[in-house]
Amino acid sequence: MPNPNRGSVGFQSNEFEPEYDRPSKSELKRQSNELQKLGEQLVEAARDRVKRVEMPEDVRDAILTCQTITNHEGRRRALQFVGKKMRTLNEEEVAVIQRTIDSWKGASKAETASLHALERRRDKLLSDDTALTVLLEENPELDVQHLRTLIRNARKEVAESKPPKAFREIFQILKDLQKKKKADAAAAAEDEEANDDESDDE
Repeated sequence: MPNPNRGSVGFQSNEFEPEYDRPSKSELKRQSNELQKLGEQLVEAARDRVKRVEMPEDVRDAILTCQTITNHEGRRRALQFVGKKMRTLNEEEVAVIQRTIDSWKGASKAETASLHALERRRDKLLSDDTALTVLLEENPELDVQHLRTLIRNARKEVAESKPPKAFREIFQILKDLQKKKKADAAAAAEDEEANDDESDDE
């Protein structure tokens, strides 16, 4: 009769098999480095942006505190602490922060493209008289005389290598016009949304 206890020494045969579902040391190190970098990106960001990011209060406090430290060694230690705090976040919290930072980068690219477009328009105003006519048709509220004087002065500045005072002023006028258009478009969108809400309530 076979012995039922034979071969049974108090453990299962699969107990000593390696567990492959745990991340390797190198994978853990990579994740740790990524979280450290993410924390550093937040430290480098503007304070008002950081305050709007969805994250636990203690993590945000560590980042905001680190931003105020100028001493090299103190800042290095504070950055390490930020990294430590970042490692307490779960995957969803990390994903939210990453998406927010990515949206900042997208916004920055859009802002850069927008500024380049304004520069091209200013250059066109200096090189082509019809560009002023088009600008005035789009924005009849502009002071024609003032703009003509600025364009004349800017051309002179370029020709004589003088400080670009009028050159910059033209750019600022174009930038203000763009801001106004964006604000008007946002206000119109809000009005439309409010009207839609009212019609839904009826």
